[in-house]
Amino acid sequence: MKNGKLLSSGKAAALKTSLAERIIQGRADKGIQLMTHQILGYPDFDANYEMIRLFHESGVDLVELQLPFSEPIADGPVFLKANQASLASGTTTRQCMDFARRVAADFPDISFLIMTYYNIVIQYGTQAFVQECADMGIRGLIVPDACPEESGSFLEACREHAVEPVLIATPYTSADRLRYLSEQTGGFLYCAARKGVTGSKTSFGGETDHFLSRVNGYAKTPIAVGFGIQSAADVAFLQGKCDIAIIGTQLLHVLEQDGLPGVERFLKSLQ
Repeated sequence: MKNGKLLSSGKAAALKTSLAERIIQGRADKGIQLMTHQILGYPDFDANYEMIRLFHESGVDLVELQLPFSEPIADGPVFLKANQASLASGTTTRQCMDFARRVAADFPDISFLIMTYYNIVIQYGTQAFVQECADMGIRGLIVPDACPEESGSFLEACREHAVEPVLIATPYTSADRLRYLSEQTGGFLYCAARKGVTGSKTSFGGETDHFLSRVNGYAKTPIAVGFGIQSAADVAFLQGKCDIAIIGTQLLHVLEQDGLPGVERFLKSLQ
């Protein structure tokens, strides 16, 4: 029993399968899995819900739910603006957690992760935050500024409550660091395809191949690639080289320019 409510038998059974196992099982039917992104409260929670409904209908496998923060250091200008607009509209962490609980219950076929910054986790209370994520069925946590050497209590809480702490590597990550991150990450290793923040186009080619070859030499989990994926061609390039393609900023661009119908067309183009 979680928070006084019994988990449905289907959801309870699904949660017995680890995130990594779920990704590997999903790959049996697809060449590569898709992970998408939502900044909660932007433009509003109703739009967030409709986006996730479209993700579900389009066969998206994983969704990152970002809790807005005033100084999102890993995010480019598009996401920065969205974070600030969400906060300016009055979005609270409590609203975000309640929304995450709702969509995790409504769309159990999707693996949901929460992305945020360490200040929010600490202010909430690390144990309380991770415990609540576990109770609502969140599969993993992406906290870019939680350096694993300095956030032992966070990693310990994740392992205690079976919520995967997803760590990030870049093309500039050294061999020793890749080895360390591969041992510490949970669920999958998030590979930023280039140095910098989210949003800019990435030129996928030989450098990406070299990076992913290095990562595959150390990875003990599935591998996800994000930062700059903007088209079906980008996803096709990554097929066979990683397990998950992550699309974030491009979806927000499409939503702002063409609304939900445009998002639906874009998602269909990825299929």
